[in-house]
Amino acid sequence: MARYRVGLETRERILSATRRLLGDVGFEGVTLKAITDQAAVGAGSFYNLFDSKEEVVFEVVREALDAVDPDPRGAGTDTLEDLVEAFVQFVTESTPIARIYLQLAVGRGLTDPRVGRRVLRSHRRRVQRFGAALQREEPHLDEAEARAGAELLLAGLTGLALTALVDSEFDMRAHALRLLPAPSVGAASGDRAVHGR
Repeated sequence: MARYRVGLETRERILSATRRLLGDVGFEGVTLKAITDQAAVGAGSFYNLFDSKEEVVFEVVREALDAVDPDPRGAGTDTLEDLVEAFVQFVTESTPIARIYLQLAVGRGLTDPRVGRRVLRSHRRRVQRFGAALQREEPHLDEAEARAGAELLLAGLTGLALTALVDSEFDMRAHALRLLPAPSVGAASGDRAVHGR
């Protein structure tokens, strides 16, 4: 039991060090040596827990995404608007981590097959989640239509995220809400009418 606790403490020290370094020097400035020095652990301890620098960075990103998850238990209670708001919150409130994630996804995802596979898995999970929320709100959509709608929504959100990360004056939330589909005729309008729909 003590060994397990030590492993968890070491893992948290590595994650905390990585978070600090990402905020201070960005992805390119983060090295394995910098992480292990900052965490006061040896390289062997690092490799007992993580396979690479990219893996620990992805874990930091996952934790930031989990922190804004509107349905962390996966119970299917989140709405499309909840998911869009969580995406916006991740980008606007976790800016250094969001920037690193996009940098990894676009830069490394295209040149490193391992990173590319991880980014694609993450994207497919997000498409599935957005598609399921879309189908709950628009039950007349079949699975393929919901998936296509989710892909388009995520493409728009990613484009807005890129703009928000380079333009501090850009109101990502206002633009993101405009991406939400208008409610179906006869469906309850909810609070979307407040946003101009």
